[in-house]
Amino acid sequence: MANEPVSVVFKVYCLSVMTMVAATYTVVLRYTRTISSTAMYFSTTAVCVTEVIKLFLSLGMLTKEAGSFGRLKASIVEHVFQCPKELLKLSVPSVVYAIQNNMAFIALSNLDAAVYQVTYQLKIPCTALCMVLMLNRSLSRLQWLSVCMLCGGVALVQWKPAEATKVQVEQNPFWGFMAIAIAVFCSGFAGVYFEKVLKSSDTSLWVRNIQMYLSGIVVTLAVVYMTEGTQVIQKGFFYGYTPWVCFAVFLASVGGLYTSVVVKYTDNIMKGFSAAAAIVLSTVASVALFGLQITVNFASGAMLVCISIYLYGLPKQDTTKLPRADKDAKQKLITV
Repeated sequence: MANEPVSVVFKVYCLSVMTMVAATYTVVLRYTRTISSTAMYFSTTAVCVTEVIKLFLSLGMLTKEAGSFGRLKASIVEHVFQCPKELLKLSVPSVVYAIQNNMAFIALSNLDAAVYQVTYQLKIPCTALCMVLMLNRSLSRLQWLSVCMLCGGVALVQWKPAEATKVQVEQNPFWGFMAIAIAVFCSGFAGVYFEKVLKSSDTSLWVRNIQMYLSGIVVTLAVVYMTEGTQVIQKGFFYGYTPWVCFAVFLASVGGLYTSVVVKYTDNIMKGFSAAAAIVLSTVASVALFGLQITVNFASGAMLVCISIYLYGLPKQDTTKLPRADKDAKQKLITV
């Protein structure tokens, strides 16, 4: 899908918002899991509430797209109530995203926000691998090189994770890394699977989102009552919720939907800068709020990750538009 022509100011605005949402969500979620002095909330309920909010936001966008309540009703009846197979198809990414979102809470309970933000960029090679296997796409040599650089940068960061002096709760960096590993695999697989479903028909993006979030609500509710059901019944679904927890849930809800706007109006290079900026902002916030101690390993690894993100987003060279002289030289080499 070609990007619609928009001003540079609008592109910068989109990327600025996405960067702030990504960085702020990570820092706020880390705060609610480690620093907040109130009773600990149930992370599974937060994931479920996020899915409910996303459903209502998607309904609002579909209403705007439909133009009238009658068309909205007809679209929902046609694609939701009369298409159980489609709901079943979208239940696959729903389950995977539910696992991913729950893993994020485990990861940020055991790793600093900046370490999480850097390590989470492993979603790029995971997504690339899924694209090659599921969509038969190819990567350029530069992209494969950037993937190797990214993995090397993450390895440096995780070799001896930076410590946060202001966090008093017990943490297990190994479990944090394992949670991120599961999350990035889920992110890559679910994203590519959803893209494949989108491109298999002309059904609206917002209809597909509604189908997925309906399944997601059922899945996350099941997770709530299978893992923390007894405590939720005793203490209440919203036990431990504070304004900061609500803010984290809100950021998680709008972040995913806002990404679709960014994908539509910007390119990979600008998204790469956004990811790098989110890493820098998370690091600064972690130093100020959690007493993160920057190590040589962390600084070197973070820099490698930022560079690799930029290189991965560079456009592939179009060999069909090589200068005539280069083509003649290639032809001579072939005929020799």
